[in-house]
Amino acid sequence: MSHYSKEDIIKFVEENDVEFIRLQFTDLFGILKNVAIPKSQLKKALDNQMMFDGSSIDGFARIEESDMCLRPDLDSFVIFPWRPQTGKVARLICDVYKTDGTPFEGDPRHILKKAMAEAEKMGYTFNVGPECEFFLFNVDENGAPTTNSNDQAAYFDLGPNDLGENARRDMVLTLEDMGFVIEASHHECAPAQHEIDFKYGEAVKIADSIMTFKLAVKTIAQRHGLHATFMPKPKANMAGSGMHINMSLEKDGKNVFADENGKNGLSEEAYHFIAGLMKHINGIVAITNPLVNSYKRLIPGYEAPVYIAWSAKNRSPLIRIPAARGKGTRVELRNPDPTANPYLALAVCLIAGLDGIKNKLEVCDSVDANIYAMTKKERRERGIDSLPETLIDAVKHLEKDELIMEFLGEETAEKYIEAKKAEWKSYKVAVSEWEVNQYLSTY
Repeated sequence: MSHYSKEDIIKFVEENDVEFIRLQFTDLFGILKNVAIPKSQLKKALDNQMMFDGSSIDGFARIEESDMCLRPDLDSFVIFPWRPQTGKVARLICDVYKTDGTPFEGDPRHILKKAMAEAEKMGYTFNVGPECEFFLFNVDENGAPTTNSNDQAAYFDLGPNDLGENARRDMVLTLEDMGFVIEASHHECAPAQHEIDFKYGEAVKIADSIMTFKLAVKTIAQRHGLHATFMPKPKANMAGSGMHINMSLEKDGKNVFADENGKNGLSEEAYHFIAGLMKHINGIVAITNPLVNSYKRLIPGYEAPVYIAWSAKNRSPLIRIPAARGKGTRVELRNPDPTANPYLALAVCLIAGLDGIKNKLEVCDSVDANIYAMTKKERRERGIDSLPETLIDAVKHLEKDELIMEFLGEETAEKYIEAKKAEWKSYKVAVSEWEVNQYLSTY
């Protein structure tokens, strides 16, 4: 549903037996939150009068300024197809505001809107198309998730090898019921790994869609007796899950990355955008790959996008230019994973790309050979660096990136970095099963 007024929503709720409405928002670390209200409170919510305690939400307000207000985005109203058909449940995605009527600076959705406003000043609209991968695993006798699966299918396999085929079909149908335009779905290269792609669009709406997508996928998987996880690397010795982000800028209805007379069919703006991404990528990674586990996917092997390079001809670099031209011209950033907060991830990518355009940054030469097959010496001679190898390395790069730190805002950046340092410290002091197996009996 889109372009609905308050009156339209109230009327729809009354006429379609909707009993509950979930007011959803996303915390700093990409976790979906909600407050459920009965329909009797809908008018109050639509009048922006729903308050909550922000001090209880990770990365949100300090205790002394904890009262916050949820302001629903009316265009986000949709029915949850998996809930009962009598006494239906709907949702509204909300922006978070302070009691003085100003947006809360730490609301990830606001941060992306701020980046979009920067683009708008330059005449641009930012369009995005994500490629979300996930695993489907069995649950144990108590319903708890495991990393076990009988699936042995590979890339583009179908049933009976693809044991997640039925669940994936129901996910697609459910997402279509919620207004998604699904372009493709298939089994990915690792056993039990899947991908569902939906149509690109304006960045804020796509970030909303990514959050809805993850909720729907997990819900439908559960109904099939499975657990869906977007964890980047749930099992060793197989590919991990990424969330490649396809990006383009539009101006006056035209894709500004496209230039049929330009090298590789790309415009100067496209090259500057790529240069901006590459300049800031080491700091960006702390946002787009936010977990300790993220960096176990970002190691050489399994086609991991490790090397900071770009190409219009092969898939080994970090950034590639898909073959489509004209309206479909886009830049694909391959390192992000689906645990990233999509609002923050898209925001920092946009700000970095705009920095490239504003300052007319020059991009390095494309790398059209297979980087995975190069020796370390060959990569060094061509000036090809690698992404940070750990979360703490990425966080240190983020702290040094003045553009991104300033854009996120001092308090938001501080809270994010503090949490990631705590995550790293917790990981560093933990004793793993590998260590016990490796050393306990020998030493």
